[in-house]
Amino acid sequence: MFGKRKKQTPPAVCAVIVAAGSSRRMGGENKLLLPLAGAPVLAHTLSAFERCAAVRDIVLVCREQDILPYTELAQAYGVSKLRTVTRGGDSRTASVLAGVAAAPEDAALVAVHDGARPLVSDRIISEAVRAAADCGAAAPVVAVKDSIKRIENGLIAADVPRDTLAAVQTPQVFDRALLTRALTAAARGGRTFTDDCAAVEALGHAVRATDGAYENIKITTPEDIPVAEAFLQREEL
Repeated sequence: MFGKRKKQTPPAVCAVIVAAGSSRRMGGENKLLLPLAGAPVLAHTLSAFERCAAVRDIVLVCREQDILPYTELAQAYGVSKLRTVTRGGDSRTASVLAGVAAAPEDAALVAVHDGARPLVSDRIISEAVRAAADCGAAAPVVAVKDSIKRIENGLIAADVPRDTLAAVQTPQVFDRALLTRALTAAARGGRTFTDDCAAVEALGHAVRATDGAYENIKITTPEDIPVAEAFLQREEL
């Protein structure tokens, strides 16, 4: 008589929310505290992961001076999954490493997300988590809409085939040990990357592309706020 196959327990997932930037392109104003449809940008971001059943824990990485206000913000908006708010480093690599180190010891996967992407959906998070659980690394992407040109000395030098390109978003989800190795190697080698996929790819590990969304925008410049509000209003209709 055959015994029943045990149901596999999903790996524990910790979201590492990176919020240690200086908001230079926002004119120096802290973009994460700007109001977006009645709540700070960061409140929307944290709430998205609070609602997502695929995520068990949240770690927030920020500047020293933001630790207290961000902790109070999370409390005010009922973010019960937040385990700690930790100080970031001088680079994105250092900040993400600090967040991964602060995650609970039993967290097998880490979902690294930009604090300035407040409209991330449950679907985007969950699909990236499932893919990373299967292959170790995954990130949401969207197709590039515009025609892309390569520029040399101020002149258009060549077309770049649009169907081979995609814009990568977050959360980028990784096996924790893999990401730690990748970021540690980058830090030791003095290499800087604009996203964490590049560090993992530098180790020779492939990253699976999952479906992102054009609504999953990053708040970077002042005009992004009304665009994000328009997306939110459309969802409410």
